[in-house]
Amino acid sequence: IDGRQSDRAMMVRRGTQILLHEMRHAVLPELPLASGRRADLITLSEKGEVWIIEIKTSIEDFRVDRKWPEYRLHCDRLFFATHQDVPLEIFPEECGLFLSDGYGAHMIREAPEHRMAPATRKSVTLNFSRAAAQRLMMAEWANGKPFTVDDV
Repeated sequence: IDGRQSDRAMMVRRGTQILLHEMRHAVLPELPLASGRRADLITLSEKGEVWIIEIKTSIEDFRVDRKWPEYRLHCDRLFFATHQDVPLEIFPEECGLFLSDGYGAHMIREAPEHRMAPATRKSVTLNFSRAAAQRLMMAEWANGKPFTVDDV
């Protein structure tokens, strides 16, 4: 990924995270999955639904990536997120779609539900929880002070 593409990916990520936070989802970026793949964003809703959001910053970025169908095994809903310079019609109808400007995002299309098996749900949720706890601890160590309930 070149610097400009990386900047666009962070812009899309940030805006999408803002919207998901407003939707009361817990959001983790870059979570490794049991399949060996890594989710750009994975969320846990208040109802316990798991969403994966795959970020795409260009037509070429989407065209060369054929691993995205594998993410369905690890979530209840699968989305793409992009920015205004990418034509929305390239994204498959069977996935949800977010459009981000870095300051927020809009859900252009809801993703159909395909519920995970209970054992998979347990595994994904445990992975999510452990990664979140580990990252919080590392952030506390880097920050030099503990986070409290008031910080959430």
